[in-house]
Amino acid sequence: MQRLTEFHSYADAQAQFSSEKLWALFDGNREQFNIAHECVDRHADSGQDALIVAHADGRDEVITYAELSADSSRFAHWLEAQGVQPGQRVAIMLEPSRAFYTAMFGTIKRGAIAVPMFTLFGPDGVRLRLDDCQPALLVTNAQKRDTAPAHIHTVVYDDALHAQLQALPAHYATSTSGRDLAVFQYTSGTTRELPEAVKHTHRSLVTLMVAALYGTGLRPGDRYFCPSSPAWGHGLWHGTLAPLALGLTVGAYSGKFNAERLLQALSQHGFTNMSAAATHYRMMKNCGKAGEHRFAFQKLSFTGEPIDDDTADFVQRTFGLEVCSMYGTTEIGVVLASYPGAPDFAAPRGSLGKAVPGTLVQVHNADGQVCPPGITGQLMVQRHGQWIPTKDLGRMDADGYFFHGGRADDVIISAGWTMSAVEIENVMLMHPDVQEAAAIGVPDELRGQVIKAFLVSRRSGSDAFIQEIQDLLRSKLSQHEYPRQVAFVAELPKTPAGKVHRKVLRERELAALAATA
Repeated sequence: MQRLTEFHSYADAQAQFSSEKLWALFDGNREQFNIAHECVDRHADSGQDALIVAHADGRDEVITYAELSADSSRFAHWLEAQGVQPGQRVAIMLEPSRAFYTAMFGTIKRGAIAVPMFTLFGPDGVRLRLDDCQPALLVTNAQKRDTAPAHIHTVVYDDALHAQLQALPAHYATSTSGRDLAVFQYTSGTTRELPEAVKHTHRSLVTLMVAALYGTGLRPGDRYFCPSSPAWGHGLWHGTLAPLALGLTVGAYSGKFNAERLLQALSQHGFTNMSAAATHYRMMKNCGKAGEHRFAFQKLSFTGEPIDDDTADFVQRTFGLEVCSMYGTTEIGVVLASYPGAPDFAAPRGSLGKAVPGTLVQVHNADGQVCPPGITGQLMVQRHGQWIPTKDLGRMDADGYFFHGGRADDVIISAGWTMSAVEIENVMLMHPDVQEAAAIGVPDELRGQVIKAFLVSRRSGSDAFIQEIQDLLRSKLSQHEYPRQVAFVAELPKTPAGKVHRKVLRERELAALAATA
């Protein structure tokens, strides 16, 4: 039986895909399966580098599969000696590093549940998540130790602990099934509104390979980079676990993000495949340094939010490739993709692509009926015979390609007109002086809502600048689709995953209105 990794075309993806062929990519089966074995141990004798961590300070940390296998086994033995039982949670709040990967894969080997934590959370964000998952211990660094609640058993992963681990055996026998829980993943949320942890089993790695094969186009031999934090779904599952499961050399970014540092690492290490957030590509464009490097990319993808046309043009000019969309959520996984590397798939600019093999996606109206092509409605995914809402709007064209219409709560309705914040932002970003943009609806007595734009620019705000923005939108969209209010700001609020946080902007506007009432 040919492996799914041997096929590259869209036609073959539809004809050859099956659940059993996904399982054939792994050593384990439904009864005996461990993510750490599949991602690390079975590649330990390959002689390859597993990870190249590009640190913000300029250091490169190279970790081989053999080193990661031994380190994570020692950590599993250490957890066992600490009394950590299979099924208990171990929270890990570390930047990408040898310590982070050792702790995460060691936890999974032990049969405990790894809970990656974003390192920029403050005390409230940390407390909410730790109180929710109730870990047996928290592994962090000396700088973050004080953010942990006093009642949580906290361990600092430092040189002393690393030296202590070296005395332990370099092999650990895993004994988990595919049904056992392996990872708790929190979506970004806020300190006031904690999303429930998404609970992943070991067999989730098998399902993940659909996104790996068709969303990021991973194949043997790729040198793959993902700059997203492994505290989030994209950085952990698509950026770390999937490529390691295929035995690839994987690049990660650690520390405060700097686009120039990322470009340097991508060029220096000859990465051929990258999946990043739209924000990462936009920051690479804005830094103005991409032209100083040479790149080896063959496949590029993005996720998280739509990419604006100006940034997509930059990607094409700089890397010689169209950047491919990958769409999904932490809860439902990847459901739409643009099949990077497929010679027979050319998605229209701005589209989300088509459904991944084995998945049915439709656009429904408010009555639950299928929308005809070109009509915006709720993006729905079929799971176990039921239609599940993605909480995003979208439309499908006559050729079956899907297009994003924004979050359901990001729709702006003004004087009876329904408008998409995403489309408005995309046009504002076409202006050469606009670096970042956000659009929300704010209350208006006459129209119900009007569009308010928030712009980040090196150019000073002025009536003339505002008029240029309004004229641009009228020329690209409709005469009524322009911001009647414009605010120039130093920065936009972002989720920890790097997306523009429109909800925060709406809350601020409502609070300001209430204060003046």
